[in-house]
Amino acid sequence: MRRCIWLILFLLLFWLISGCGKETAPPQRHQEKVRQEVEKTDDMDMKDLTMESIQKEGKMQEVGTGTVQISPERQQLIGVKFGTVEMRSFEKLIRTVGRIDYDEKRIVTVSPKIGGWIEDLYVDFTGKLVQKGEPLLTIYSPELVSTQEDYLLALRAKKELSKSPFPEVAGSGNSLVDSAKRRLKLWDISDDQIKALEERGQVKKTLTLHSPFSGFVLEKMAFKGMNITPGMALFKLADLSVVWLIADIYEYELPLIRLGQRATIQFPYYPEESFIGRAIYINPYLDANTRTAKVRFEFTNPHGKLKPEMFANVEMKIHLGQKLAVAEGAVIDTGLRQIVILDKGDGYFEPREIKVGAKVENYYEVVKGLKAGERVVTSANFLIDSESKFKDAVGGMGHSH
Repeated sequence: MRRCIWLILFLLLFWLISGCGKETAPPQRHQEKVRQEVEKTDDMDMKDLTMESIQKEGKMQEVGTGTVQISPERQQLIGVKFGTVEMRSFEKLIRTVGRIDYDEKRIVTVSPKIGGWIEDLYVDFTGKLVQKGEPLLTIYSPELVSTQEDYLLALRAKKELSKSPFPEVAGSGNSLVDSAKRRLKLWDISDDQIKALEERGQVKKTLTLHSPFSGFVLEKMAFKGMNITPGMALFKLADLSVVWLIADIYEYELPLIRLGQRATIQFPYYPEESFIGRAIYINPYLDANTRTAKVRFEFTNPHGKLKPEMFANVEMKIHLGQKLAVAEGAVIDTGLRQIVILDKGDGYFEPREIKVGAKVENYYEVVKGLKAGERVVTSANFLIDSESKFKDAVGGMGHSH
């Protein structure tokens, strides 16, 4: 009897345990099924979530190589300042020093075409100002006396031969006069002097040599009583109404200089006065020591204030026209290339390589790499560039790892 009771209790316990197992199994299977569905949905969502779709939705901003983001607070802390790329009128100012010199085209040498002796010397010291046609000296020349006598004889012969009834004989007198007159003119005897000889009818012992030029006497080689020969230099005269200025221009500035280029010169002792000239010659070679070329300018000097060997301050303004320009402080020059830090907005900064041309005052001409209206960093750009390079270096190490 007792065994039957235990058997009934054991069967009842087994039934209860089996029933509880059937009731808890379905929730476990449901949770596994839900987990699998979630994973499947996540895989589908990740496949549809491309870079392009994210950018279209505005959830992500594309960032270039080396681009860094700096908060407004930190920008203020490191002193970031900005400038705008814009069109500017470029005017290059070249300053140098020049030396006043003689105009070589206005220097003449006075020399006689006949030999003899100097009897009277009217210009007797170096530096004297003489005018064109002013007497310089008188020369006694036996040849000149003989030629004057021949000319007077030819005049008398012409007068006698003109009475002949034969045209050939009458014409020969004219030939004699013309021949003697030509010899006198070859010796620089003027028509007025020949006419005076005709009126006087007597030979003049000396010939007066007149100045063919107005100017200052640079050199005087003539002395009273000196024997001279044809072609001997007696005076050297210089006209200072126009002078030259020789200036040294550095080789990097030479491409800006053109013939006809205007230049202004000033002197400390003429503080309120300036003189304007123009370039007339550019040397085709450089000085190996100074790396400069000499440029010659021409200046009018009506009042004689510009004297040879004076030194002057020279300025040349060269108009280069409208150029795209960026502030000098924005350009980082590494020696091999030029870089600016571009403001991309929202605190993003991007380094960009550019190419610059001429520098005028505090601006560079932009040849390549920038457009008008773009904003660049003009202060603290070295710090931003260093951070950009550090970011690239760390990124490269990460990819390598």
